[in-house]
Amino acid sequence: MELVIILIFVIGYLAIALEHPIKINKTASALLTGVICWTLFMVADSPQTLLDSSHYTHFLDDLKRTTANFSALSTGDIHREFVLEQLGEHLDEIAQILFFLMGAMTIVELVDAHHGFKFITDRIRTKSPKKLLWIVCGVAFILSAILDNLTTTIVMVSLVRKLIPNKEMRLFFAGMIVVSANAGGAWSPIGDVTTTMLWIGGQITAVNIVKTLILPSIVCAVIPLIYLNFKLKGELGETPKTKEDDQQSSGGGTLMLIVGVCALISVPIFKTITHLPPYLGMMLGLGVLWVVSELINPDMDEASKKQYTAAHALSRIDMSSVLFFLGILLAVGSLEAMGTLHNFAEYLTEKLGNISVIITLIGILSSIVDNVPLVAASMGMYDMNVYPPDHMIWEYLAYCAGTGGSMLIIGSAAGVAAMGMEKIDFIWYLKRITLLALMGYFAGAITYLLTYPFFSVH
Repeated sequence: MELVIILIFVIGYLAIALEHPIKINKTASALLTGVICWTLFMVADSPQTLLDSSHYTHFLDDLKRTTANFSALSTGDIHREFVLEQLGEHLDEIAQILFFLMGAMTIVELVDAHHGFKFITDRIRTKSPKKLLWIVCGVAFILSAILDNLTTTIVMVSLVRKLIPNKEMRLFFAGMIVVSANAGGAWSPIGDVTTTMLWIGGQITAVNIVKTLILPSIVCAVIPLIYLNFKLKGELGETPKTKEDDQQSSGGGTLMLIVGVCALISVPIFKTITHLPPYLGMMLGLGVLWVVSELINPDMDEASKKQYTAAHALSRIDMSSVLFFLGILLAVGSLEAMGTLHNFAEYLTEKLGNISVIITLIGILSSIVDNVPLVAASMGMYDMNVYPPDHMIWEYLAYCAGTGGSMLIIGSAAGVAAMGMEKIDFIWYLKRITLLALMGYFAGAITYLLTYPFFSVH
């Protein structure tokens, strides 16, 4: 049955990767994969690999101590108890990630509803393509670390639509925004969902991941820009004035931006001081921003005020993405509970030997396969008793999975968002952006491997 579950997982993976050709939303594929894997695990006998694992042995020891009539339990009863316990543990971990993401998404939507991001976008004024590229990519890099790479891409692509009428040049800028946003998100515990997963899972700590990955991430973003500084040609074109330029935003936009950014930045501080899970810090920040949103614009009538409320922001968050994370994390959790991922990690280590090579390949693979399940699988493959928090394997995984997806337009949530907004063709991105992303990826990887001995805590 273990082979059947693995086959279901692989089929689900392929369905997610081939979302557009098969015309089935990847969220539906992920949910089906997750539920089917756990269902088959429940009705099946325990795989031999699980029976031989120390993890299962510890469970049996605990069950013997806590169950008075342990000897009366059948093998099937013990197996079902184990599956239910594992499902509960994984659901606890998954729920923390999902609540964290929902809180972050709502904060960003609430700031955007008040046009808070106009404070940034309205201050960019230049007609030089090279100078504008540095400004846009620099803002994307910084903003991505504070917000997240997906939201930053949406905000910055919306900006270049206003600044660059030339379609070909605009597509090029959108591609570079993806590269910069992914690089910016990799070094921040709240900047990329994969780094967030590692942070919430305890594999990395906030201060250390910033300290060790900020330089490799900067190199990853800057190397393509330096190359383009000599190669970029073309004009931005003339920007026609539109009605949107004269549109007034609601009051309090700048205040909402400041409070929202402070709420997001304070999450790692909250965790460090209180030692409570990060999602509680995110909920605290959302609560504060929610109160502020209720108090500003007191003279606005209820009908007009509705679009600026937190309730409206909640209705705009991408629940499809949240459910996708739920489905894929459940699926990966079933393989981890069976011991399959641990055995696969031992196989890779035996065949390839060098852990840096393995993680580098995982980063490249994340450009083809979604990086969320790849990181989730890696978290299950490597034991934290062997690789403790802030070990090189977790830091390097955060970098590789966060930036490797830039190599293909479908390799990251930021890329998919840009693809949808600007109708970027897969082949066009492959020809124009992939090589640049590859240059940055390997430059940043080399930078990390050269510098991590100086920052290593192990």
